[in-house]
Amino acid sequence: MGKTNVKPAEGKLGIMIVGNGAVATTFMTGVFMTRRGLAKPVGSMTQYDKIRVGRGAAKKYLHYKDIVPLAKLDDIVFGTWDVYPQNAYQAAMYAEVLKEKDINPVKDELEKIVPMKAAFDKNYAKRLDGDNVKDCKTRWDMVEALRQDIRDFKAKNNCNRIVVIWAASTEIYVPVDEKVHGTLAALEEAMKADDREHIAPSMCYAYAALTEGAPFIMGAPNTTVDIPAMWELAEKTKMPIAGKDFKTGQTLVKSGFAPIIGTRCLGLSGWFSTNILGNRDGLVLDEPANFHTKEVSKLSTLETILKPEAQPDLYTDYYHKVRINYYPPRNDNKEGWDNIDIFGWMGYPMQIKINFLCRDSILAAPLLLDLTLLSDLAARAGRYGIQRFLSFFLKSPMHDYTKGEEAVNNLYQQYTMLKNAIREMGGYEADEEID
Repeated sequence: MGKTNVKPAEGKLGIMIVGNGAVATTFMTGVFMTRRGLAKPVGSMTQYDKIRVGRGAAKKYLHYKDIVPLAKLDDIVFGTWDVYPQNAYQAAMYAEVLKEKDINPVKDELEKIVPMKAAFDKNYAKRLDGDNVKDCKTRWDMVEALRQDIRDFKAKNNCNRIVVIWAASTEIYVPVDEKVHGTLAALEEAMKADDREHIAPSMCYAYAALTEGAPFIMGAPNTTVDIPAMWELAEKTKMPIAGKDFKTGQTLVKSGFAPIIGTRCLGLSGWFSTNILGNRDGLVLDEPANFHTKEVSKLSTLETILKPEAQPDLYTDYYHKVRINYYPPRNDNKEGWDNIDIFGWMGYPMQIKINFLCRDSILAAPLLLDLTLLSDLAARAGRYGIQRFLSFFLKSPMHDYTKGEEAVNNLYQQYTMLKNAIREMGGYEADEEID
């Protein structure tokens, strides 16, 4: 390693997951299986990717763990919250993402993970019917109960550090309201006044995590930490926050493919994206209010990569449509289908069609590993507030929209940001430019 001021990753790292469904159980099972040498953590950049550090004769390509002090898989302890009381083994079997033969070897470890009662409000996810729910009078009571959960978990499992990650369903859309979400004082006041319209349960998780000294990662498109009040809390508590929405299938393709069109200076007439999926995520998104949250996050990707103001001949007035269709027979095997209408020399039209038959949780699990390990790293490196270097892993990366900042959605630029941050934390020069 270069000269670095990052604190070492000593002791146990508690990863507390909101949600004990398909994504969470696939993630946990994979970590347990990998620890026993029975599976490979494919798709995880912290486990596989190598980054160049140094130039010329000093140039080396190193794994992240050889550049910065990352927590080891052996040091991870898992906890979850969920509205359904099933333990992680039962939930993994129910999700039917993994085959029984890939779950049973770690059955004993999974059975020990029994979800704590969730802080839940049915108005935010009408399709969910669980009864493993906290009895809280107000939103502030939710915060206090969750803080207690985090403290108890940390003590009971002898953890040095905690990271909290949201892998639960998409909540209904909460528009940013300056009066409530603009300052930390206003947010706290609304929580104490039990303002259920402006304060989503997810905000209580984020508030509790940051206040208890745990980085918080929003893996759904919820408004949760995407508000000035939460940025203020993250600054105050000196904690990293990241979000929002795991970039798994279609948006990953979009953020990697749109740059091809842009770099080649081809024109775009329209991009139609549709998805079919049948897991609990699909069920919740079948509710229009919940889908709207997702739509806002999925639509933003293209507009920041192919910009009309940069190339008016090529990107003015293209039509961008995103659809998600709940289709139970597919379960977790999502199909993302993109039809892209482009035009070339002298305006002649062409089409590109991409059909991504993906497995949602299989793509998401390594993202949870990378986001939790890198958020823990950021905390030990003294990085707090919005972690822009994690944009690579997220559909609509957080940015300070109050100052006119635009999110970086171009996959290759996001990768450069990630590499530079790792280099910098490892005491090397952050030597790649983002054009």
